[in-house]
Amino acid sequence: MWIRRPQLQRLLNLQKVLRNFFSSDGRIQKPKLSYPGGSDKIGAYGYFLLTIPAVTFGLGTWQIHRWQWKLDLIKSLLEKTKADPVELPHDLSELTSLEYKPVRVRGSYDHSRELYIGPRSQIVQGGDEELGRSGLLSTGRTGVQVVTPFQLADSDMEILVNRGWVPMAKMDPSTRAKGQIEGEHEIVGVVRITEKRTQFMPANTTSKKNLYLYRDVKLLSGVAGTAPVFLDLTVECAPPGAPAAGQTRVTLRNEHLSYIATWYCLSAFTSVMWYRRFVVLPRIRAEALGRLR
Repeated sequence: MWIRRPQLQRLLNLQKVLRNFFSSDGRIQKPKLSYPGGSDKIGAYGYFLLTIPAVTFGLGTWQIHRWQWKLDLIKSLLEKTKADPVELPHDLSELTSLEYKPVRVRGSYDHSRELYIGPRSQIVQGGDEELGRSGLLSTGRTGVQVVTPFQLADSDMEILVNRGWVPMAKMDPSTRAKGQIEGEHEIVGVVRITEKRTQFMPANTTSKKNLYLYRDVKLLSGVAGTAPVFLDLTVECAPPGAPAAGQTRVTLRNEHLSYIATWYCLSAFTSVMWYRRFVVLPRIRAEALGRLR
């Protein structure tokens, strides 16, 4: 009977394995554990690895507290936008601390110098603040926000007022002549500061169409020749036919739910791995050696 070369090689390898596994008197030798932490005892190495699921569980719990803190902060800012309006301070450096605070001013618009921020979706009152949103919903329609210089009646200062949102088809002022109110009147607006440009958004540049991508108070006021004051007009102050006012969105990054899920999943995964390595594996090894003896 002829044995092919590959089969002969496998038989020789099996013989070598059996020779190494069994001692000369036929008794089974206990396998030698040469990998780190191979003993049945947990040891310092095992307890060190146990800190990984413990620490990640603690981080997940900490993110729960951070999430609740962010929800309370968003809620307080929303309440701030609905507070009683105050007078515009003479010291403009105070505006930073007044962000989201309504202020009352009296004066008149200069519609010949309109600026536009867009493209933007219209936002309306609604939403669920308890879910960490801003309390505003988007209609999904694309348009622009109309920003108009406003001459104050009690001083020579002009400011910028975001009168609200219009669709692209209404960007031309002649298509919304009814809402272009003239004369002196009183308005209430929410103080806003420069919004942070997102990572992949191009920088604002001076536009022939006066269209800008994001709210840069310093740039817009420089283009319009006004003081660096920017107000979002409230819904109550918008006349019929005017842009849809009330476009204030409380923008606070709130990704703590994803952080909570990440840390708790990592804690669960490393806990299972630690249990299998330091509890299940030594038990299986001990039972196997017991049967071989």
